[in-house]
Amino acid sequence: MATKIRLQRGGRKSYAFYSIVIADVRAPRDGKFTEKIGTYNPNTNPATVDLNFERALYWVETGAQPTDTVRNILKGEGVYMMKHLRGGVKKGAFDEATAEKKFDAWKQAKTAAIEAVEKKTADEKKAAAAKNLEEEKKVNEAIAKKVAEKKAQAAQAAAEAQAAETATEEAAPAEESAAEAEA
Repeated sequence: MATKIRLQRGGRKSYAFYSIVIADVRAPRDGKFTEKIGTYNPNTNPATVDLNFERALYWVETGAQPTDTVRNILKGEGVYMMKHLRGGVKKGAFDEATAEKKFDAWKQAKTAAIEAVEKKTADEKKAAAAKNLEEEKKVNEAIAKKVAEKKAQAAQAAAEAQAAETATEEAAPAEESAAEAEA
């Protein structure tokens, strides 16, 4: 029986969630499978992979052929690296302890690279947020300036209207007294 390591789709519409399964090559994508060895969620950033490392390594070593996507997932998790190191141990190139050290060093380097990318992304988001905040402050200052100018114009117009009204009121009694004097 030829086996394949493939993704089995789950989740709702427009939100795919996959199980990583071992299945017969003739079985349909979402059909019968032999064993579930993990999950893959591409909706998160970065994509979340939960994998039973030992079982995945067992199936790769026994000859199960992964699909392209699953091969990339397994490479990212280090399954193929461990298979390669175990092959070196079988050939006598180095011992098991050296293989474990090499794998741990590779895993630490990979973790450090992922953390660096996440830190860079977080820093870029902070910088973008600070830039947007500065731009918003400039826009708000411009709006506040325009509002202050309008209020000043309105106050000046009100003062002019009041002055004109006062002048009219002062002129009216003078006209009345002049009219009384003529009479």
